Amino acid sequence: MVTRPRRSLFIKYFITLFVAVVVPLMLGSASEAWFAFRDNRLYLNEILQVEARSAADRIQAFTDGIRDQLGWVVQFPWTPGEDDRRRIDGLRLLQQVPAIVSLSMVDATGTERVFVSRVSMNRTGRGADMSADPAVIGARAHRVWYGPVHYQRDSEPYMRIAVAGNRAAAGIVVADINLKLIWDIIAGIKIGDTGHALIVDDTGRLVAHPDISLVLRSGAGAGDFSRLKSEVSAANGSAVTTTGEDGTPVVALSVRAANVDWTVIAEQPVLEAFESIRAALWRSLILIVIGIVFASVLAYWRACRMWGPIRQLENGVERIGMGQFDHRITIQSRDELEQLAIRFNQMAEELGASQQKSERINRLKQFLAPQVAELVEHSDQRLLDAHRRDVVAIFGDLRGFTAFTARAEPDAILAVLKQYYEAVGAVTARHEATLIRFAGDGVMVLVNAPVTCENPAYRGVRLAIDMQAAVQSVAGTWSAGGCAIGFGVGVAMGHATVGTLGYQGRLDYTAIGSVVNLASRLCSMADDGQILLDPIINERVKDSFALASIGERPIKGYDRALEIFAVTRMDASAPTGRVDRAGGSGAERSRHGLTLTETA
Repeated sequence: MVTRPRRSLFIKYFITLFVAVVVPLMLGSASEAWFAFRDNRLYLNEILQVEARSAADRIQAFTDGIRDQLGWVVQFPWTPGEDDRRRIDGLRLLQQVPAIVSLSMVDATGTERVFVSRVSMNRTGRGADMSADPAVIGARAHRVWYGPVHYQRDSEPYMRIAVAGNRAAAGIVVADINLKLIWDIIAGIKIGDTGHALIVDDTGRLVAHPDISLVLRSGAGAGDFSRLKSEVSAANGSAVTTTGEDGTPVVALSVRAANVDWTVIAEQPVLEAFESIRAALWRSLILIVIGIVFASVLAYWRACRMWGPIRQLENGVERIGMGQFDHRITIQSRDELEQLAIRFNQMAEELGASQQKSERINRLKQFLAPQVAELVEHSDQRLLDAHRRDVVAIFGDLRGFTAFTARAEPDAILAVLKQYYEAVGAVTARHEATLIRFAGDGVMVLVNAPVTCENPAYRGVRLAIDMQAAVQSVAGTWSAGGCAIGFGVGVAMGHATVGTLGYQGRLDYTAIGSVVNLASRLCSMADDGQILLDPIINERVKDSFALASIGERPIKGYDRALEIFAVTRMDASAPTGRVDRAGGSGAERSRHGLTLTETA
């Protein structure tokens, strides 16, 4: 009974066409989105790098300008009575540099001599000892010293800068710098519509931000800026996606500002940074939806056009499978389906002829060996003509069968022979050998004729082993029924004349020659469960099977005695090489499987 498939052909064809259109479209859209994302990321990285570097350069220019202006007031050594002149120089510097809030001029001993300020009272003369001030110590050690950011009145950020003169006698000038003026630098940086830059010092405190109110909160939210600084700095100059100071996802990149060791962070919200990618994804999604609709309509239409003829072909195949080889189908589609219908009809015609031929071969197989029957029907008839060839002749014969037939009923005899013939025939067919004949309880098999094969000696011995095992398995059932019947095998290899013999009404394929006689003699000498081989077979297969010499024996029809060999184990993977006359040690026999025979 023919079972219907779980899925109809219509559904499979529809899905195939649908996938064939939609999958390439989706893969194309995905690859386009990936490359667009990669290009956009590279472009964004370049933009952030440029803006951050620009801010860092402008900060460096700002601090370098103040450093140079401060260096102008410490060009000459301190001399008595010049405090007023130094005070005037300081006031002039406050006018020139608005970022400077106050100046302290220290002489070579570390004593403050002049102090001028925008927010405090000016003073001259010997003041406090500033030799232990970090600014004075740093300026003496490095000539220029940049202090950390600090907040005055808990609002505006300030930084101290100290510059020492070229000579120790020139003294040191220490200036308080209002960093609120750096806001102009940061406020001028625009990245897209909402992107910006900010400056954070090493402690994570905000130095400059476009929203100046954040700067004037005395470092409020320093934890967020410190976290942002550490995450962005870990990328080593590459853009990373993180959370901004206001909690929104941003793409950020950092650059270190020289001299002051500040970190300039350029950032842009993710929503704005990847706006073009989202637009491309939406366009791709719309195209995919349109493609899905188009693919559905196209797949449905094509599946319907294919479903009818294919169902007709399916029905035709089913009827052919039922043996109705005269069935024909008609499809007029003027395409491959019509050609398929024509081929189908031709196949049906050829199957009908093949069935008739197979029936003839099966009838021949009732009288001839299967290989001979196939050659009679298909091959060159000259293969069956008489010719010389190397063959392996195998003879088998039941032991104790004559005594059994003397006392057994005909039905029991025929039952034993039927089991015997089926066992031998199955093994012969499996090894593709030629079963020449059954003669009562005897059997003759040829290997390498009429069909040639590779390594016929090995195949012959392997066939004999399997034949012995098959007969012994059914002999066990005979013994259980009171029938003491055994089986012996003889195998020989040599030249023989092979071909068909008989007359017009009946032909037999057989082999004639001394090798046939020798195999028959070896079979007669074999005991139950024994396989005897001639020297030629032994020489060919001694490295593949465990063999034992049983000595030289006289053979009828031969001038001298021949050395005869026996197969000692059924396993083809048993140890190779010659075995002594005793068949090897007991441990060796038990290690390598069943022993067919052990002779002295």
